[in-house]
Amino acid sequence: MDTQNLKAFVAVAEHQSFSAAAEQLHITQPAISKRIHLLEEQLNSLLFDRLGRQVTLTEAGRTLLPHARNILDTLHTARQAVADLSGEVRGQLKLVTSHHIGLHRLPQILREYSEQYPQVEMDIRFLDSAEAYAAVLHGDFDLGIITEMAAEDTQICSETIWVDHMHFVTARQHPLSKLPQVSLQEISHYPALLPEKRFFTTQLVEELFKRYGLNIQINLSTNFLETIKALISAGYAWGVLPESMLRDDSLARLTVLTEEKSPAITLHRNLDCIYHRQRQLSNASKAFLALLRLRADKPGK
Repeated sequence: MDTQNLKAFVAVAEHQSFSAAAEQLHITQPAISKRIHLLEEQLNSLLFDRLGRQVTLTEAGRTLLPHARNILDTLHTARQAVADLSGEVRGQLKLVTSHHIGLHRLPQILREYSEQYPQVEMDIRFLDSAEAYAAVLHGDFDLGIITEMAAEDTQICSETIWVDHMHFVTARQHPLSKLPQVSLQEISHYPALLPEKRFFTTQLVEELFKRYGLNIQINLSTNFLETIKALISAGYAWGVLPESMLRDDSLARLTVLTEEKSPAITLHRNLDCIYHRQRQLSNASKAFLALLRLRADKPGK
């Protein structure tokens, strides 16, 4: 059974699309279709139901999928183990991270890594942190760099690399920005702009308001922090953003208290590197993790 055909099958199954699978594998859609056809001939079974543009797995396809993934994962591990015997850092590193971390935290590290280890082929994908976590758990990537998860699977190793200090912010023309300090109750009277409820930042903020019996007026949610920042700067609402996005002083930071004369509220989230306990880290993965640790926030920083 040809592994290229299995790769095509897994890609189509995951994307539920021949064209998206072709784009992922950097081949044409007819080539993807041919590989699937050859695999179906070998197995004498249809693997996909094709209803117009909709592609779904048949019972045979659902049965094959976990075996195909295991075969490809075992092959990848075997190739990497043999390559690592030389002690050299080479091969492929499959990394998944969020757009925000990729934009604000990783560019310098990726540059350093590429300069130190030019023989490593980097495969970097950008997903929401929850999706990235699931992809590492599933074995699709060697390493993930994500916002911490509220609930973690025991099969995942997690190591905090950076701490994002979070700030309540508004546009400089927003009424709240004119106050030297504000209470949670005062903020609750204004609409908020936050990521979707499944994201850690929103869960953190909602839990804070809930603790004091307050509700948040969330009029709009988007998963992209850069979009949130742009809308807040236009005066749309208040929000909570990491310090790394506030270095241009385009937004006003709010000093928020739970009650009069109480200490200002401080919020933070951890940015973690994760990997699967049952997958052996390649030399390429170990070298990247070592560089992350070198560039990590030090205690007290």
